[in-house]
Amino acid sequence: MTPLPDEAQAAFDIVKRELGDSVVGVYLFGSALAGGLRPSSDVDVLAIIGRPPDERVRRRIVESLKAVSGAPYDDGTPRPLEVTLLCRQAVVPWRYPPRSELVYGEWLREAFAQGRIPPAAADPDLAVVLTTARQQSLALCGPKLAELIAPIPEADLRRAIIDSLPGLIDGLEGDERNVLLTLARMWMTLETGQIAPKDEAAAWALERLPLEHRDALALARRAYLEGGGDDWAPRMSQVKALAGYMQRTIA
Repeated sequence: MTPLPDEAQAAFDIVKRELGDSVVGVYLFGSALAGGLRPSSDVDVLAIIGRPPDERVRRRIVESLKAVSGAPYDDGTPRPLEVTLLCRQAVVPWRYPPRSELVYGEWLREAFAQGRIPPAAADPDLAVVLTTARQQSLALCGPKLAELIAPIPEADLRRAIIDSLPGLIDGLEGDERNVLLTLARMWMTLETGQIAPKDEAAAWALERLPLEHRDALALARRAYLEGGGDDWAPRMSQVKALAGYMQRTIA
């Protein structure tokens, strides 16, 4: 049985404490189950709830998660958490795009520190998140996710990838490794219908990239697997060229 990361247990405890009987199910998914956590992997947790939390509860959840989520690199701190809350009625019955009630991630820490918590909103990327979690997840409470949520239609999964592309590209600078690996996974999913771990998707993409674009993606993959070693500042022209190539190929 997969050991439960301490950060996942902490996130589960926070969700249960703050949302109580509104919690329908809480699920661990992502790298913790698919291929194993890498040095800088997030711990991915999905919570399905019965009713939207009010603003005070949302802020308490964010403050509590900030205290247990670590930096997005391997520095000896706790692992970074990515926690998604959504209401059951937003996905049952399924409709696109689904709506998230709250997303916690370390890329939002600066905004959180300034008191800015993004409002509940339609979130195309949830189609990818839910497809990934339905494929492989561990129920920390509630029914199996595949029993709770119907399969996401392939057309909506493909649409979600395209709709998420501009925002991903906008976040390239400062998040180079993650963006490049996510682009590789998007490309692989569109071509094969599979959602693979980032290192597997990068290996798949490396076999299909023109020679001039391979070094940057190989570096991103190696840094993902081994940790550290990816100073992108001297390579930004390569990074932007690779991202542009994959963006065009995906679109």
